[in-house]
Amino acid sequence: MTLFVLVPGAGGQAAYWALLVPELERRGHQATAVDIAEDDPALGLPDYARIVDQAIGDRREVVLVAQSMGGFTAPMVGKPVAMIVLLNAMIPDPGETPGQWFENTGAGEARRAADAAAGRSGEFDASTHFLHDLSSRALAVLTAAGPPREPADTPFRQPCAFRRWPGIPIKVLAGADDRFFPAEFQRRVAKERLGIDADQIPGGHLVALSNPAGLADRLASYAAELRNGGRGRG
Repeated sequence: MTLFVLVPGAGGQAAYWALLVPELERRGHQATAVDIAEDDPALGLPDYARIVDQAIGDRREVVLVAQSMGGFTAPMVGKPVAMIVLLNAMIPDPGETPGQWFENTGAGEARRAADAAAGRSGEFDASTHFLHDLSSRALAVLTAAGPPREPADTPFRQPCAFRRWPGIPIKVLAGADDRFFPAEFQRRVAKERLGIDADQIPGGHLVALSNPAGLADRLASYAAELRNGGRGRG
């Protein structure tokens, strides 16, 4: 049995994972959705990593799944994990801030180019870029969670304090229909920064809500890879 520790993106709401958790449990795994009050300006990247460390506890058979801005938390986690899955994630270089990442990677230009090619406005819009492929059930989950948290400015100015990505299996999983971080952009960044090829899955930026069963299948397959010869970070 694998424990999946699920790190949300900007805002830090655990509700993002509400449909994925039962899907993983039905496949015989455990899942913990981490909630981080990222609207609190007193908290920053080191605090986010500490909260994730607490969620991991003493478990060793852990797959850390980091969504979107959660990619900046993943390499700062101190507890041992067996695998990191970067899901539609920002992939930082050591010492880079989240604010710098957008310019350094050309994320905004990639989004606007994809919008232009699809005949969409280049202006960011949450409904267009985040909610476009969500079912009524998924939208109800978000509504029940309350208003989205607006992330504080604090972490965007903080460097991601790590020396190198750990020598464990790392997967980059890109939503084929992600309009915020287009899949082609994610593949380029994964190759440039980690030297690996990104996997792809149907769904947009909030794929854990739009395709929870498909995502659970993919994560379970990653856990099976570990059981068949992967190794963890001690």
